[in-house]
Amino acid sequence: MASLTGIQGLKIAVLDDYQGVAREMGGFARLEDAGAEVTVFREHLGHDDGAVAAALAPFDVLVAMRERTPLTAARLERLPNVKFIVSTGRRNASIDLKATAARGIPVCGTGYLPSPAAEHTWALIHAAVRRLDAELGSGGSGWTGDGGWQTTVGRGLEGARLGLLGLGNLGSRVARVGLAFGMDVIAWSQNLTDEHAAEVGVRRVGKDELFAEADILSIHLVLSKRTRGLVGAAELALMKPDALLVNSSRGPIVDEAALVEALEAGRIGGAALDVYDVEPLPADHPLRTAPRTFLTPHIGYVTREQYEVFYRDAVEDIEAWAAGSPVRVMELPPK
Repeated sequence: MASLTGIQGLKIAVLDDYQGVAREMGGFARLEDAGAEVTVFREHLGHDDGAVAAALAPFDVLVAMRERTPLTAARLERLPNVKFIVSTGRRNASIDLKATAARGIPVCGTGYLPSPAAEHTWALIHAAVRRLDAELGSGGSGWTGDGGWQTTVGRGLEGARLGLLGLGNLGSRVARVGLAFGMDVIAWSQNLTDEHAAEVGVRRVGKDELFAEADILSIHLVLSKRTRGLVGAAELALMKPDALLVNSSRGPIVDEAALVEALEAGRIGGAALDVYDVEPLPADHPLRTAPRTFLTPHIGYVTREQYEVFYRDAVEDIEAWAAGSPVRVMELPPK
């Protein structure tokens, strides 16, 4: 483990800085002043284990931006120099914590603001129900370019039924906005109680009823073994033919092949998605051309305020680890 002077000579990799803001928002210059060598990767390293391992092989410390670059057991096996990992956020299902523990690699998280993801959920909902993909005009595109004036008919929210798959911190925030719009809000999850639903001001229903009755169904679950693939062909078949599926949680919760089939067959009204099974979403993925979809590139957490917390805490994590007292350590989930 590094000591107080252990920052000197450390090779630190900051991964997936798509927007090129890590140096601006973080205190990485402080680490460089202490003698560390900081390399920022703007581009995604891809999905090939060998290529990822080759790029990261020289580094002692990895700073991962959420789940953009998975750190699996197979990849960690090829990274013998890695001594410490920081993951932005409080949890990261794409880091194999059993493998890091076996290799003696501490993994630490950062603070996390729940509001950006909840806000983006409503951006997706509004964009989809008011057909903003067709109606926006900007820079000579849409109706300000060759598009027509008022080409679609949107849907209102007041009186509609919002179904929430998950009523934790994020789901509760989304629920409160729905209630403010005058929506009828229902919810279900494996652990949801009538008492908690009542505290939020919503009604707990069964899983099948949630899918069958919701006009808009929004997913707010943590990805786990029991939630992976939870929304499949059977659940989609229960939905109304004009219902909207919204996922700003985690892509693998939804069976994407079943969703594409439901969209192409016209069995559901549409999908507004911010998360995908594989990210970045491959150029030839059928979701890109599926009808009635509104897609954003996993930007639910991408705000200046969120990034400032992420990168500030990442630098603090490295300094604390170097001092021998790591903070915000990610623990293996209970069995």
